[in-house]
Amino acid sequence: MSAALIEIIGLSKVYARGTEAQVVALDQVNLRIEAGEFVAIMGPSGSGKSTLMNVLGCLDRADSGVYRCGGVDVASLDKEQLAKLRLDKIGFVFQGFNLLTRMDALHNVMMPLSYAAVALEKREPMAMAALESVGLAGRARHKPGELSGGQQQRVAIARALVNKPPMILADEPTGALDSKTGEEILALFKRLKSEGHTIILITHDAYVAANADRICVMHDGKLSEQEKPYVG
Repeated sequence: MSAALIEIIGLSKVYARGTEAQVVALDQVNLRIEAGEFVAIMGPSGSGKSTLMNVLGCLDRADSGVYRCGGVDVASLDKEQLAKLRLDKIGFVFQGFNLLTRMDALHNVMMPLSYAAVALEKREPMAMAALESVGLAGRARHKPGELSGGQQQRVAIARALVNKPPMILADEPTGALDSKTGEEILALFKRLKSEGHTIILITHDAYVAANADRICVMHDGKLSEQEKPYVG
């Protein structure tokens, strides 16, 4: 069997171990995600899905178990190597957009290119191409305050795409949007999946999760797969 994009074996994470406040956030989690999949990780607040997201995004480390990202054992990497892996492999999309308010859409999207040391003359064309891919090339010179919530999230998705990472990790990406705009963002994720991107969607909403190819459910730190419900 070829190496998966994401492979997690027996992953565990405990906070405040040995105290009355001990929380088992991840309990022997196993997960395999192939390149090009659209997977939803669903669960209520406190289920462990945010901890799993942080580990998947190399923002936190597990206490035990194995996490391989693109065939690389994440535990073997130092801080600089982890930062490079995040930059090369993962595009992040957040519920709150996390755009810099003083910068226009174009310069928000260009930000990861500066961290990646992309040549100056290449940054603007790459950022414009990313904005065009989400239908916002015409709003490139608008600041976040001049854009709707859905447009701001599209800018955030363009920023996640600009380095051409194989994986998009989206944390409640429709949570701050009305239902119609949320559906438009989900349709965009489906299109990106059809173009070969791997999408990992973190959500508490079963309707949102049903847009994925596969649903994994977190409960009390444990992960299980569920049969995908039909949403008409």
